[in-house]
Amino acid sequence: MAPSPLSPWQQPPPRQRAFSHDISSVGEARKFAEQTLDDWGITDRVDDVRLCVSELATNALLHSTSGSGGILVRLRAADHLVRVEVLDSSSALPEQRFPDDECDTGRGLLLVAACADSWGVDKLADHKVVWADFKIDTADAMKVIAC
Repeated sequence: MAPSPLSPWQQPPPRQRAFSHDISSVGEARKFAEQTLDDWGITDRVDDVRLCVSELATNALLHSTSGSGGILVRLRAADHLVRVEVLDSSSALPEQRFPDDECDTGRGLLLVAACADSWGVDKLADHKVVWADFKIDTADAMKVIAC
């Protein structure tokens, strides 16, 4: 019999952090995500989450304006799932591309689609949230406690 999903009191509150509009923020966002998962006791899918945070943060920085104040990275854990959200000030929606072997860019969302269990975009009034979901191991999910 599979363990029951986390009860609401076992789900940690979302964690978020704002990052400046600078390429060095990508590495900081990766470290933030890794530390958050570690604090929650989640060891499953860490590499996938780190890679997707890198790709989503890079895209957000490349496609938003430098005067926008940067990006926001948020992580949530609930019901055997980790969600990564990256908010930026651009209302332009990301497009998954299929670059040829000669292109140096355009593979970010392909990597996200390959590593995450699902991903999408929520367009809000003046910005967007690009998110990726990761199913986590049941044993890890049961370790998550309120912080």
